[in-house]
Amino acid sequence: MAKKKKKDRKISSSGVVATNRKARHDYTILETYEAGIQLVGTEVKSLRTGKSALGEAFATVDNNEIWLRNLHIPEYSMGSWTNHAPRRVRKLLLHRKEIDSIMGKVRDGHRTLVPLSLYFKDGRLKVELGLAQGKEKHDKRQDIKRRTEEREIVRDLGRKIKGINA
Repeated sequence: MAKKKKKDRKISSSGVVATNRKARHDYTILETYEAGIQLVGTEVKSLRTGKSALGEAFATVDNNEIWLRNLHIPEYSMGSWTNHAPRRVRKLLLHRKEIDSIMGKVRDGHRTLVPLSLYFKDGRLKVELGLAQGKEKHDKRQDIKRRTEEREIVRDLGRKIKGINA
């Protein structure tokens, strides 16, 4: 009789939970880092339902550690008195060399740490952090204009290939 193989739980729990689309519009992303997050049990269960808000979140450097602030993870509906506070400060897990490098870059100039996405990787929640520099209004307008021009070029090339004269 052949033995049944067990499915690996880690593979089935991968996927993006939340993204911060506005961050790439408001900031120029210079570097990205992958960090773990220190969570409590009901936070993980709530995240697995796919509900969280990353729009207002940001990261700070305090006492040689990096903390994620203003990330909203709603209370777990099946939880009881063990539920977590939705907007509590969460510690980010990075290697010491990465933390030291980030600290130096953030303190040098007008740079900040912005979370770009939350996702599960091998059954653990990860956050993609971006070292970002703020854009001004004219920079945002130039980016929108550049994207529009590129879109028009692609459309024109597609029309020429298809033989459509418009």
